Amino acid sequence: MSGKGFSADAVLQAVNREGIKWIDLQFTDLIGGLQHITIPASALDEKSFAQGVNKLDGSSIKGFKEIHESDMVMKPDPSTFAVLPFFSDEHKTGRLFVDIYEGGSHERFTRDPRYVAQKAADYARSSGFDTTYWGPEPEFFVFDGIKVTPTPLSARDGWGGSGYEIISRESPWFTDGGKQFPIRFKEGYYPAPPQDTLVDFRNETASILMNSFGLEVDAHHHEVATAGQCELNLHFDELVRTADSVVTMKYVLKNVAKRMNMICTWMPKPVFGDNASGMHVHQSLWNSGKNSFYDPADDYAELSQTGRYYIGGLMEHARALCAITNPTTNSYRRLVPGYEAPVFIAWSKRNRSANIRIPMYERGEEKSKRLEYRTPDPSANIYLAEAAMLAAGIDGIRKKIDPGNPVDKDIYKLTEMDRKELGIRELPGSLKESIGELQSDHEFLLPVFSRDLIEKHIEMKLDEFLNVSLRTTPYEVFRYMDV
Repeated sequence: MSGKGFSADAVLQAVNREGIKWIDLQFTDLIGGLQHITIPASALDEKSFAQGVNKLDGSSIKGFKEIHESDMVMKPDPSTFAVLPFFSDEHKTGRLFVDIYEGGSHERFTRDPRYVAQKAADYARSSGFDTTYWGPEPEFFVFDGIKVTPTPLSARDGWGGSGYEIISRESPWFTDGGKQFPIRFKEGYYPAPPQDTLVDFRNETASILMNSFGLEVDAHHHEVATAGQCELNLHFDELVRTADSVVTMKYVLKNVAKRMNMICTWMPKPVFGDNASGMHVHQSLWNSGKNSFYDPADDYAELSQTGRYYIGGLMEHARALCAITNPTTNSYRRLVPGYEAPVFIAWSKRNRSANIRIPMYERGEEKSKRLEYRTPDPSANIYLAEAAMLAAGIDGIRKKIDPGNPVDKDIYKLTEMDRKELGIRELPGSLKESIGELQSDHEFLLPVFSRDLIEKHIEMKLDEFLNVSLRTTPYEVFRYMDV
């Protein structure tokens, strides 16, 4: 049961009718991790929706508050109500996403990621687009297990080394007595069972998303990489609802994997030598029922001038956007040539070596005209990622930024001189490099992002980069022990 379109009164009636015992209040921290607090269902009343629930210590949430200003308020959004399928009737639990407010003043908290997405939707409306549609395609890995020899958290820990082992019944390195056909590197796209061992897992996840949360699943399938890489596509929706749905999907995937004695990870590049997980994001702007990206008179891709300017904004700010759409050190293990990831800033129709693609499956279909931004990966906070892409695109429209000519060649095969002549730039090669780009190019975000959010994001990510850089990796030991 889901509450799409529910009012506060409808939620309270459903809680009573369904015999719900507990209410799980959920939100994400600044980096996108799902957080929750559970209250008795009897504590949820009209006041909870009108004034909020005063239970949040913001100083304990990544990217939120300092200890001297920690009291915060959570206001449930009734339209996000759902009955969670992971609990017995004895502990029947309902879910509500919450919006975060300042304690005392009850002003909206500027670093609440969901608030940033809501501001982005408002920014689109004030820019002449009453609706924006989004269709992320997050990829992920499902392993049978991961064995980790921990990296020391500090020099005092005294551990003698670090390493990890991925356990996957699909992988070429798995030994099972010859009972399973392995999926070779880069040959995982669409194989039928028994090679695809995760059909039941994906079916179970899709069924829960549809039946318990009211989400529309378009398709699911195995992805290119070995060792359990998958993709599950939800139907496109408006900006905030799409972000809510992606957060819900991550939550469900992790819990279904746990119930099946597996582990689901959104880490972009866990397997060396094979494709990493991306999150291509389809997007379009609409007004009064008309697709602002569609122009049937355009011979190249039926793309309007507005669509071209939007692309111009994405290209102009692509390097800075990486700090938000590709926000981990591991993200840049993916953004390298040879694994289908978009390394170069260019646009084209159909061309998957460009980081912006105009899908061209059919002509003459206004409803399906969109662009696909191929840079992001699933480690991103989806609320911030969508908001940042929208801000960049609208900046392009406002400033009429020309994206230049499309590139209909395999960019990976072009020489450096060829790319220079075509004006093709590269995406950043590290998290530190992308943060540097954001530091010098973030004015386009300010209609949607607060300065304090940008500053906190930069602070946290530079610290993350430093902590990863300080630690010796297993490959460094292998490579340099004999120097």
